[in-house]
This record gives sequence, structure tokens and C-alpha cells, in this order.
Amino acid sequence: MITHTEAIIFKSVDYQESSKIVTAFTLEHGKIALMVRGVKKPKSKFSGLIEIGNILDVVYYYKSSRSVQILSEASYSVKNKNLRSDFEKMATMTSSIELISQLLHDNEINEPLFIFTKKMLSWLDSADVHPPQIFPYIQIRLAELTGIGLQLDAQDEDNKTNYLNLESGLVTDKQVSSHSYKLTPKQFAYIRIALLAKSSKLFDIDFATGELRQLIEHLDRYLKYHVEGLKARKSDAIFEQILQE
Repeated sequence: MITHTEAIIFKSVDYQESSKIVTAFTLEHGKIALMVRGVKKPKSKFSGLIEIGNILDVVYYYKSSRSVQILSEASYSVKNKNLRSDFEKMATMTSSIELISQLLHDNEINEPLFIFTKKMLSWLDSADVHPPQIFPYIQIRLAELTGIGLQLDAQDEDNKTNYLNLESGLVTDKQVSSHSYKLTPKQFAYIRIALLAKSSKLFDIDFATGELRQLIEHLDRYLKYHVEGLKARKSDAIFEQILQE
């Protein structure tokens, strides 16, 4: 079946002398593998297109019995110009893409997650904020989109002591289990805005040194608690450099 759809490039590996096998998140068939023949040749029509985070219009021949589909055409659907020219945006983008890829099963069609990923990449490309500041929001939204969303049970936004409870997903002023992490007031404010308002105000929160990194670690532990097989991200080796700045 010839398929014309949008696709977001998640990963690419070299195959033989001139080709690549690409992991792509497609709107039509979910996460699939695509063979891109001749892409490494100097005059390839795919030159510059097959890069992580690129949002493309693609055409491929889909056969359900085949594990790798054949890409025949590709062009930009959205051209994000800053994701590779800005080191912090590139690092945030690659860690986000790796997390999303881990949360998706092969051939799992998830249109809301595709739309979110597409919007997130375009927003990150144009946003004038410290890029890592968006990452906890991405984690929170991904939890929601995969059916394990956090629930806000803390009534008083000025309460100085709140907890993220891993088992229940409750963010509350009570430590309801041994698998709970105490949140700083700024960490709690970030989660509260992300859950209730989804407002750009969360990017104005001035975290102290280490607070943002700790919030990301708390949310990673929550995701790993609920998603079997979720692994540490290889791309975080770069991402952590900007978290330490």
C-alpha cells in the first residue's frame, strides 16, 4: 500500500555503503522503520532531510508483513531552522525525542502524541526561553498522553511542603507512601501550572541551582515506575551539560 503521511525522524543508523535505516514516528502507522536508499550519496534527493527531529511529508510503500518499509519520497512538512544551530535547543530536542520514542511501541498509532510532538518541536525551535525549562512540561504531558497522568490533590498553592507520590501519581501535601519525593515550592509551582493552567508562566520560574535537574529526575522516576522497560536516555549526556549551567 502506497502511503503518503507526515513523519518525525527519531533515529537513523547507517546501512551498507550509502543507505540508512530510519526510525520514524508517522501519523499513519505509528513508529516504523524506513529504509532510505542512497541517502549518503552526494546528490541524494534525501540529503539534509533525514535528521533527528525533522518533520517531513513522506511517501513509502507499506507492507504489514515487512519489518522495514521503503521510503520513496520526502520533503519538509515544517522546517525548524534553529534546532541544530542552537546547542541547548538541540540537546533538549534529542532528549525529548528519545523519551517519546521509548514510550511508543512499534506500529502504535497515537495521533494526539504525534500532534503534541510536532507542536513541541516547532515551539522549541521558535521559543525564546532557556530550553531545558520546557523538559519537565514535556514529561508531564507525555505522562498524560500515555494514560499515566499526574493528579493534583494539593489544595493550597502556598503550602511549603508537597510531595510527588510515585505509586498513585498524586501531587499532594501528604507523603502517602514510601515512594514519595518532596518538592520544593518552585517545583510544586511548576507542576501545578503545567497541570492546571498550561501557561507560559511556568517558564518564568527562577529555579535555584540543581532544582530543575532534580524535578526532571523526579519525573523520570515516576515514568520509569509506571512504564516497564523505560531506560536512561543516552542523549542525556549532552542534555545534562546545560542543566549544570
